[in-house]
Amino acid sequence: MQISTPLKPLAERVRPQSVDDMIGQQHLLAPGAPIYQAIQSKKIPSMIFWGPPGVGKTTLARIIGNELGLNFYYLSAIQAGVAEVRKVIEEAKKIGKVLLFLDEIHRFNKSQQDALLGAVENGTIVLIGATTENPSFEVNNALLSRSQVYVLNELSKDELLELMAQAIAKDDYLKQFNIQLNESELLIQHSEGDGRKLLNLLELLVSQASDQTEIIITNDFVGKILQKKTTKYDKGGEEHYNVISAFIKSIRGSDPNAAVYWLARMLSGGESVEFIARRMLILSSEDIGNANPNALLIASNCFDAVHKIGMPESRIILSQCAIYLATSVKSNASYLAINEAMEVVNKTGNLAIPLHLRNAPTKLMTELNYGKDYAYAHVYENNFVELEFMPDNLIGRKFYEPGNNARELEQRNFLKARWKGKYGY
Repeated sequence: MQISTPLKPLAERVRPQSVDDMIGQQHLLAPGAPIYQAIQSKKIPSMIFWGPPGVGKTTLARIIGNELGLNFYYLSAIQAGVAEVRKVIEEAKKIGKVLLFLDEIHRFNKSQQDALLGAVENGTIVLIGATTENPSFEVNNALLSRSQVYVLNELSKDELLELMAQAIAKDDYLKQFNIQLNESELLIQHSEGDGRKLLNLLELLVSQASDQTEIIITNDFVGKILQKKTTKYDKGGEEHYNVISAFIKSIRGSDPNAAVYWLARMLSGGESVEFIARRMLILSSEDIGNANPNALLIASNCFDAVHKIGMPESRIILSQCAIYLATSVKSNASYLAINEAMEVVNKTGNLAIPLHLRNAPTKLMTELNYGKDYAYAHVYENNFVELEFMPDNLIGRKFYEPGNNARELEQRNFLKARWKGKYGY
């Protein structure tokens, strides 16, 4: 059998040409959804598409251009600069409004992004910027205020299966084979919600078996061809912050199973063990505190240990610490106390220190009553004497409210016995 070989990648060959053909992003494209409505009304604002790779950002921009009959210009911010942007703007002034799709817009610095403002403002161009990074941080405010930001989501398992079925049914090259998709789990797992990646993998599998007229896709076949799956984890990007956030919130929420899962995600992605241990050290005080003072000791020892040992053994120590913290009683009382105290200091400034609390290392200071009337607690019963330790403007002000747990209830009783009703304990 003579097999003709395509010149373009499969993802390009089966790229949808209309909204009806596009798979996924129904929160934007279903009847009544924002972009569907904009296309129907022929009133398209400048937009920023924010989403992971392979979810249809470029495709959707091309479809919008087709639907509105606008000349479509594609620029990649990795390769293009202000000169290329100005060429498009000048062309638009000659031929009328155009659609400029700027891929990787977050790669443009502030001055490069500013070059777009005038043309976007006066409607010379409809700008659609695509980014995998949070536009709140990567796109300047002036451009954001002139654009609608739309989030594009990873494709679901069902959407990825539909995408493959569509490609197998429509692509002339694939139609030359009898492709049987008996198992799809591993292929879906490798694609990680990225439609373009999935189609590239499908084409790779077909090319490996192109000497056969019947190609049966199973997990075993996929595993042999694709070998090891790489974990999606960008240590410098948003995924880094999202995963550590999920990890910390799982510990705070007392779920050791989720905590260990997110820990494994970070370790598989090559995250620094010191970074992970440092965040647990902070959490041990912020979220557990005096409800279990041992948490801070465990986390501190964990940090020291992983610094000395490194991977792969550090994974065990990190796991032990994460599980301990997740299963510990929780209290953020110390965290709330210092936050409130800092807020008061910011509002009230440097209030005068009571004279009896001041140090008196010189004769002049003694003559000025520094340290006068100070009572040394250790010479009194229970090592306590009622004395005022606050500035005059803050007498009776309470910052620390013990949590509802065994250890902090002990602290509450201790304070109540010493201070009676002064602080309301």
